Amino acid sequence: MRVMRSAAWPGAVAAICVGLAACGSATSSSGSTSTFSSSGGTVAAVSKNVSFVVDGTTTYGTLDVPAHSSGQHLAAALIIAGSGPTDRNGNQAGFTPDNLRLIANVLASQGIMSLRFDKYFSGQTGAGALASDPGSATVNTFLRQDDAAYAFLHSQPETDTSKMLVVGHSEGGMYAMLVAESVSPPPAGLALIEPQDQRFLSLLQIQLDEQLNAAVAQFTMTATTAKQYATQISGAISEFRAGQQVSQAGLSPLVVQALAAELFTPVNVTYVRADDAIYPPSLAAKVPGGTRVLVTDGTADTNIPPSTIGPLVQGLKSAGTTGPGLVMIQGIDHDLFLSPSTSGSALDPGVVSAITTWAQPYASTP
Repeated sequence: MRVMRSAAWPGAVAAICVGLAACGSATSSSGSTSTFSSSGGTVAAVSKNVSFVVDGTTTYGTLDVPAHSSGQHLAAALIIAGSGPTDRNGNQAGFTPDNLRLIANVLASQGIMSLRFDKYFSGQTGAGALASDPGSATVNTFLRQDDAAYAFLHSQPETDTSKMLVVGHSEGGMYAMLVAESVSPPPAGLALIEPQDQRFLSLLQIQLDEQLNAAVAQFTMTATTAKQYATQISGAISEFRAGQQVSQAGLSPLVVQALAAELFTPVNVTYVRADDAIYPPSLAAKVPGGTRVLVTDGTADTNIPPSTIGPLVQGLKSAGTTGPGLVMIQGIDHDLFLSPSTSGSALDPGVVSAITTWAQPYASTP
């Protein structure tokens, strides 16, 4: 499946990417247990490896259950990864922000249990039943995996089924809204963390245009060349959306490179068409009224720039959702850090504050 980052002209092109229906058998195995002692009717915190089967593929994940009183039921959050082969912790080969694991830790500190999993083509799950035809995967393929994960979490003995939550990062934010529409009971709360807020190829075009403008500003490309490239990109996307086979003839090699994964790689074309057909603000307008929603957008996020988030937020408002709503976080990038040098260590305090404020009604103590 698509990678999340691909190189183009100076700078990196960052794309965004990823389910109840067929939930089969589920298993779990012991993982690490915290140092919190079990005594006086208190159950120690545990992080354990689990698995469930959907569409013939075993999906592997981590279930984190905070320390709690014996018999106590906890709010439970499903954490959904962003685009490409992103594993349960938010990592890809050669790129390890570990941000989903860190989000799970923030939730655990609030007494909220969570499930995160290796989506198709990542981690222990791998391609599974899709190995023989990876190009057949669509949005519904990944949505069924998400929905099965939600059903698995809902079935856990520690879960307070009236306090189901979904947290989605990047494209996972779009999937969180799809899950809210497809599962029963719907989640009480959604945390949309730097969420995909436009059609997929519209965001890709915005990202490429930003890089072209930066190249001009840095004097590594002339304004005339940048305009030519932008016109070629716009034309290729229009052809693709019209259902045509996009010809590489007449396109600059750099434009072909920038669009290769999305428009010219056969294994990705079916998925990209399905993703690009979705307008996230329309999904937002269908989120059940009363759902407690958080939307974060970092001022340094070039994947989901602050200039594009408005229609999604307005859609959520029109649906009658509650909660913190949009929280702009100064200086953070798409992966929730102030700079790449802090990646994988600790989430920016602004991110932690936004999540804990959203989670407050669901927090619990042993």
